[in-house]
Amino acid sequence: MKNLLPIIFLFLAVFSNAQVSQKTTERFPVFPSCEGLEFQALETCFNNHVQDFVYNNFKVPDNLKQKDFKGNIIVLFEVSDNGSFKVIYVDAVDESLVAESKRVFEKMPKIKPATYNGIPTYTKYTIKIGIPLKSVAEMQAEKEAKALAEKKSDIYKPNEKHLTELDSMKFKKFENPQYESHINIPFSHSYYSQFDAQLNQIGANNHTASKPYPYAEVNKYYNLKEANQAIAKNKTEWWGRKLWNENFVEIQGEDYWFTLNPIFDVQFGKSDPSVSSYTYINTRGLQFNGGLGKGLNFTTTIYESQGRFADYFNSYAESIKPDGGNPAIIPGIGIAKEFKSDAYDFPMAEANLSYTPSKFINLNLGYGKNFIGDGYRSLLLGDGASPYPYFKLNTTFWKIKYTNIYTWLKDVRPEVTEDRTYATKFAASHYLSLNLSNRWNIGMFESVVWTNKNNRGFDMSFVNPIIFYRTVEFSSSARSGNALLGLTSKYKISNQVNVYGQFLLDEFSLNDMKAGNKSWKNKYGYQLGAKYYNAFNIKNLLLQVEYNHVRPYVYAHSEAITNYGHNNQSLGHQWGGNFKEFIAIARYHKGRYFADAKVTFGERGLDYNTADNNFNYGSNIYLSYNENRPYDTGVNIGQGNKTSIFIADLQAGYLINPSTNMKLFGSFIYRNFSPTTETETAIKESTTWFSVGLRCDIFNWYFDY
Repeated sequence: MKNLLPIIFLFLAVFSNAQVSQKTTERFPVFPSCEGLEFQALETCFNNHVQDFVYNNFKVPDNLKQKDFKGNIIVLFEVSDNGSFKVIYVDAVDESLVAESKRVFEKMPKIKPATYNGIPTYTKYTIKIGIPLKSVAEMQAEKEAKALAEKKSDIYKPNEKHLTELDSMKFKKFENPQYESHINIPFSHSYYSQFDAQLNQIGANNHTASKPYPYAEVNKYYNLKEANQAIAKNKTEWWGRKLWNENFVEIQGEDYWFTLNPIFDVQFGKSDPSVSSYTYINTRGLQFNGGLGKGLNFTTTIYESQGRFADYFNSYAESIKPDGGNPAIIPGIGIAKEFKSDAYDFPMAEANLSYTPSKFINLNLGYGKNFIGDGYRSLLLGDGASPYPYFKLNTTFWKIKYTNIYTWLKDVRPEVTEDRTYATKFAASHYLSLNLSNRWNIGMFESVVWTNKNNRGFDMSFVNPIIFYRTVEFSSSARSGNALLGLTSKYKISNQVNVYGQFLLDEFSLNDMKAGNKSWKNKYGYQLGAKYYNAFNIKNLLLQVEYNHVRPYVYAHSEAITNYGHNNQSLGHQWGGNFKEFIAIARYHKGRYFADAKVTFGERGLDYNTADNNFNYGSNIYLSYNENRPYDTGVNIGQGNKTSIFIADLQAGYLINPSTNMKLFGSFIYRNFSPTTETETAIKESTTWFSVGLRCDIFNWYFDY
């Protein structure tokens, strides 16, 4: 008999403490007093009636009563399709208990049968009858008393109950949801060239000047998921998939997903001339991306780096060092500490939290960089400076995209450092982009910079999103802050060719302009450029030319702290003011192979910084344009220590993993820097710098200084 019990209980649910359990039915049988009840209430009513009927009618045999018997009886019974009770099986230690159980169930009244889809049907149930017998009320009272006693007791009773929340979580096959999310695609010129042609087709209602792009925006024109699948290697083992195709960790569940990847930038090189025997970069980091629902996405990347560069780059990094003893600021990265005797330690972190409540609005809270423009450089807002905290609001509707960026910036010069604390300043930037036609886009830009002077803090009046509203106020008083205005334009000649440009107005005097005397007050810059996609009908070959022209004293201000800079770096063009530059770029990729070539011709007007000549010629944006200015009129680009620059930058390699944009590459940089007069900071030299390495190409790192 006992050998049958496991088989019986495999098909039947046991209802302990004399509770009856249902096998399979749509509706429980109905006792007369249970009429009108449904679902759980009907089930409870049925169980209670069976239990109370057994309690009131079951007679414990005398022989067992004398022995003070305690135990359980398991009864399997049926309620037929006409409502009659019938015992099928009884498990008990004494035959007298079996007989008594059958007698009691034979006395059960006839009731309404269970129904399935409205049709009467028979059903099977089990009941555990505990001896001594207890009524439903007694069982409930005991249960409540026990719960109350445990609640009041100071003695902990071990809880063997295990929750099933973790076990019940369901995971889906990872289907790369990031490609449809509002996470920003890491801004790399080389990476963005992969889909630049698709975004610049005639008739596309997008706004390519505002970078970085979210995946969801690019996905409308270029399917990154399919592109990466097309070059995926046929790897089935775990390590092969993770090395060549996938994220290191990828999880997707109900309305959420996460990825975690190690980030590397390991380079080894040789430069000439060099005070060190070799150059290197050793970067290790982690990148964590994810999405919660359709509207909330986040990304965070943490880097720890050590490195030593070519002499010219080391010298520039040290020339912009902060107050406080740190030896350098690595351009585009941040403040560096000394590492060993001839290298730098430069950690960096970037993060962005994106929330998209509707198709019109996207909000970003982050620590990183932004870029406005269609060129290699931006005169309005570039990504050559160190990361900074920002809040960005994108509003997109009709043919318009309106971007508001609020940033927290630092001035790290000794002149403004107090109690070992760097000075804080703020900037509010607005960019309005409008597609006038299928071919022509224009944009209007403004940025207003102010300081924390007089504990002003972040002036909430600048939260006003209306473009040019605060600029008009600032133009009335140069001492209240620094305002810059800009205009962008792009025209698509065909799906293969477009031309673009920028105009930056930092300060302007109409009378001086009419006089034609080249006044220092006419502080402006402009950019002209063109892109040729799939050049000469060679698929994935991009050719680009660009000319940048920035007059002296652009980005500077009457009070140096309110210049257009952060961490001793320009927020516009990396060269500051007083220069002109021509750039030619070629980019090509096929499958996982890629090659980039860039040539730069430049002319800069640098300061001499000598005892005999300490004039401010307009290149250093961290000097007040009202101090040591040599000329008021006749101001030209190249004034001061005229310096010619030629840089050739070649890079080629192989894409190892498209999920992290990890590349194996070799690069060669030739730089010729030729000032008219050699000074302590402007040394005439020609540099060759060759490097090989393994890098996750997820941000632009500029070495063309």
